[in-house]
Parts: sequence; C-alpha cells; structure tokens
Amino acid sequence: MKTAIVTGAASGLGAETKKRLEKQGFNVIGIDLRNAEICADLSTDDGRQSAIDQALELSGGKIDRLVLAAGLGGHIENGQLVAKVNYFGTVILLDGLEAALEATSGRCVVIGSNTAQLGADPNSPMIVAMLEGDESKTLEIIGDSHAALVYGSTKHAVTRAVRRRAADLGAKGVTINVIAPGPTETPMLQGVIDHPVISQSLNAIPIPKIRFGRLDEVVDVIEFMLSDSAEYMQGSVIYVDGGTDAQIRPDEF
Repeated sequence: MKTAIVTGAASGLGAETKKRLEKQGFNVIGIDLRNAEICADLSTDDGRQSAIDQALELSGGKIDRLVLAAGLGGHIENGQLVAKVNYFGTVILLDGLEAALEATSGRCVVIGSNTAQLGADPNSPMIVAMLEGDESKTLEIIGDSHAALVYGSTKHAVTRAVRRRAADLGAKGVTINVIAPGPTETPMLQGVIDHPVISQSLNAIPIPKIRFGRLDEVVDVIEFMLSDSAEYMQGSVIYVDGGTDAQIRPDEF
C-alpha cells in the first residue's frame, strides 16, 4: 500500500485532502497538534523533529505523497507563531522527508496563498531571514507584530523556498508544486471573519467570482496536482482564488 503524509490533517484543507487520499487507497498518516496519527507541535524544533522521525518510522522511509497543509492565519495575535508554523514548520519537514520522497519518486503539494504577492516586499529582512533558514533572526525582526503583518510574508517565503528546491527535487524524481488559494471556507477563514478588525481587510479583497472558495474546489486541484496527470508540473504555483490575483496583478504572472 502506498503511503501519504498530510500535515494540518485535523481540519480544513488538510483534513479533506486526507479523506481524498484515503478513498484512493493510500495509507494516510496525518500530522497535527491533536486528533492525528502523529501529534506534534510544528512551531518547535522538538515537535518538528518528532514529526519527521515518526513519519519516517511509520512510512518505512518511503513516502509516495506529501501534502504540507499545516498553517496559521493572520487573524491570531502572535506573528512569531505564524512564522514558526507556516514557514519553518513547512520547510524543515519538507527537507527532513526529502529522502523518503526520493525513494518512491513521490509527489508533494505545499499550501501557499494568493496573499504571497499582495504587498510582500521580496527583499524585506523578514523574508530574507526566512529564506536563509535563520529562525532566531526572523523572530527578532517580527518582534511583537500581529500575525496580519506576517502571514503574507510567510507564504511568499515558503513559495520561493519550494521553487528554489524544485529543480534539484525534479532531477531526483520528486514532483513538487504550490497551490495558492484565496479565501476558502475553512475554520481558518471563519477565524478571520469573526475578527472585528481583520475581517475588514478580508472584505476589501476583490474576488471577481464574487464569493469565497469552497473546500472541495481547492482540494479538487490538490488531488489533481498529486495525480499522475500532473507529473510534468514542477515548481508551479497554481492560483485557485476566484480571479483575485489576476485582477490585482493583470500584467504579472
């Protein structure tokens, strides 16, 4: 039986992706803070290493599908925590599980965001520190900043981190791509909607389709990106955001 690893598997995109993979016959090992096969805190060094070690043990060192969906939204107060999970909790697991993906010529999808290009300065010290793998410096730069000021930068950095690895991974037989959803009907989105201040920024986002995305619509694309039909996609960033990115950046792609 083929094995899949899904982080953030207890809710939202991760939970629905886990269900889809199970229906396809995969042995799916979920990683989350709780209610998962592997319970680990991806905001900490120990939690990340524990998740990697357990994933390698339970998979026998062979991973056919990897979905890195664990993440925190911009509505929470702690900006440092968002960087710890969204960037370092993603990239460190990707690197730690690379050999197990190579063993099967596996496929990986990383959950990005259409906010990655909405105002993020590619040369900001925060993004540079993340891409250099300097977690201490990243947290120092963030200080006590609210997550709303950090979220987009974490998704920008993680998308670039994937693309920087895409050539090497592709040469080793691993397919890896990023999906960049817009606001999607998940518990994270509900947290933004319920926030008295951050919700106002959400309402200001133009969405040509004039609605939020449904969970199944985004997971449909993730499912395709993990399939054999997407084998020739490598380092791609696929927007599933109702047209927001195209409206805001019509001349960039």
